[in-house]
Amino acid sequence: MSEIARQYWHNYLYTDGYQLTGLAMTLWLLVASLVLGFLLALPLAIARASSNRWLSTPVWFYTYVFRGTPLYVQLLLCYTGIYSLQVVQSHALLDAFFRSAMNCTVLAFALNECAYATEIIAGAIRTTAYGEVEAGQAFGMSRLTLYRRIVLPSALRRALPMYSNEVILMLHSTTLAFTATVPDLLKVARDVNAATYASFSAFGIAACLYACVAFVLVWTFRKLEGRWLAFLRPATLNRKH
Repeated sequence: MSEIARQYWHNYLYTDGYQLTGLAMTLWLLVASLVLGFLLALPLAIARASSNRWLSTPVWFYTYVFRGTPLYVQLLLCYTGIYSLQVVQSHALLDAFFRSAMNCTVLAFALNECAYATEIIAGAIRTTAYGEVEAGQAFGMSRLTLYRRIVLPSALRRALPMYSNEVILMLHSTTLAFTATVPDLLKVARDVNAATYASFSAFGIAACLYACVAFVLVWTFRKLEGRWLAFLRPATLNRKH
């Protein structure tokens, strides 16, 4: 990479408003969207798996909309669409919230992540072995206790492989943050390319950084799966000779 590009990366990896590097900003967007999306998805997944249509149908509609439309469109709606509404501009709190590009980006990412996580967890809840539920009922557990101590722990463990794929996809989706002027890793790479025309170096470094983060995530989930899903492995029969 040329000296100009090296200087540009050194001077402009730090943003004015958040004092974070492009990589740190990408990781912050990833963690914030995953945490918020997961916390929202837990109650929604229970409602989605419910046999009560008054509970499951609204959640189904929400997940259908957010999984059926591109995240790019959702981000634009949060960043420019909602703020253009008169009711938002006339309300001080809403105006302050949607004026921030970071808030809009995290909101769009979290809602999108929540929709996918809801369906993943709901599917795991539906496939919970009925014998586990019967065992809890035999101990006199209430419905709340049954979900808290048996259904949700079992479902979350079994949903881990599918959820890990969703986490990697969300990492890739953070590349859309630059459209809302959020200085993530890709925006830094685009700025470097625009200033130096060193396209291969700028985007090549960004690709390597994304690959390193993905590798760490995959390794972490592999470790978690090996620990929390060990009970699903077939038992090894030790034969005595």
